[in-house]
Amino acid sequence: MARFELKLPKMGESVAEATVTNWLKEVGDRIEADEAVLEIATDKVDSEVPSEVSGILVEQLFGKDDLVQVGQTIAIIETEGGETAAPETVNAVQETAAPAEVAEIEKTIEAVKETVASQDFSGSDKFFSPLVKNIAKEEGLSLNELENIAGSGKDGRVTKEDILKYVEDRKSGAVQAPQTVEAPKAVAETPKVEAPKAVEPIVQKSQQAVPVSVNGADEIVEMDRMRKLISGYMVASVQTSAHVQSFIEVDVTNIVKWRDKVKAAFEKREGEKLTFTPIMMEAVAKALKDFPGMNISVDGDYIIKKKNINLGMAAALPNGNLIVPVIKNADQLNLVGMAKAVNDLGNRAKAGKLKPDDTQGGTYTVTNVGTFGSVFGTPIINQPQVGILALGAIRKVPAVIETPEGDFIGIRQKMFLSHSYDHRVVDGALGGSFVKRVAEYLEAFDVDRDF
Repeated sequence: MARFELKLPKMGESVAEATVTNWLKEVGDRIEADEAVLEIATDKVDSEVPSEVSGILVEQLFGKDDLVQVGQTIAIIETEGGETAAPETVNAVQETAAPAEVAEIEKTIEAVKETVASQDFSGSDKFFSPLVKNIAKEEGLSLNELENIAGSGKDGRVTKEDILKYVEDRKSGAVQAPQTVEAPKAVAETPKVEAPKAVEPIVQKSQQAVPVSVNGADEIVEMDRMRKLISGYMVASVQTSAHVQSFIEVDVTNIVKWRDKVKAAFEKREGEKLTFTPIMMEAVAKALKDFPGMNISVDGDYIIKKKNINLGMAAALPNGNLIVPVIKNADQLNLVGMAKAVNDLGNRAKAGKLKPDDTQGGTYTVTNVGTFGSVFGTPIINQPQVGILALGAIRKVPAVIETPEGDFIGIRQKMFLSHSYDHRVVDGALGGSFVKRVAEYLEAFDVDRDF
């Protein structure tokens, strides 16, 4: 029978690896061509890996939470023999296998499951794949010893090859790692009681990993993978950038009137709904061309001036999480093109159909807090960018209207723009001037323009 190697497909120029989050098919399951076999996750986007062929899944080469490089084989599928060929083979093996052999295999499987379930390296801040942790458990490696293995994977992660080489060197005496990681013993021999103090944080961390409801009525739910990532990004951004904010109120009456006048014709001609978002994004793209100092990123002590204007568009997902797809070369789009890009990314974000490249390369981000009724907000910068603009809710408010005949009070449509920027590289003059320019573009909107 032919054996097809299912490889991790290329998911974009900037994506080199992904993590297995869930197997949708088990060994022995029938798979149709284009049917999803497993779910994977990059640092921002979750997606599925479909099979290119029909057949039977005979081998899973990676487990849940394992890191896979693009191009690596992740599963083996038997393709020859039609619908029943593989099941007949499986049945033949089952029929010819002796009961004693079957029982022995089942015992081995259970032993492996128990080993995996009993392993505990949760006290470490480092990431270890289930395979690496299982090998460490079987070889009797301590947490301290495992943490001191030099990893050759991305970000210093310990791979299967790293730990197997370490175990081999350890057995041959080529490496004296046990003595290196037995520092706690040396501390324990001294009169001081520093060893228990060193262990204490790990014990506390392990205990806090599973909180307990005191009254029994509270529900305790672990964060999903994406929420953990978002949490890490937000904390890191606040710790990295010196956030300051500038606020400005904008009269968008002309925009509201124009949209009300043309939205039906726009949808009929373009097949797209016309929201306020693309109009705002068009103004932001223009302002970034006027103030390129906002279209930069920071790398240590260096400033990177971005050639392209790629606008990130924060979007809320149905599960409550947040994702930021990117409109590439936004300054080159007219209003129709901007509306189509906004709608396409927004719809695919809600449906979970974004590709990894759709969230890469942003140079500035816009978030619409007005969608949820907020008048204004103080958004956190999307690293390594240096600014983010929050669009507040559009409201009817009484306002002073200046005319040649004098001032009077009238009803106007207004909104707040909230600009958060990185004070390490953006001072108030630039940050304030930029958001003021966005406001000027919006207030000068031509009500007679065509779309």
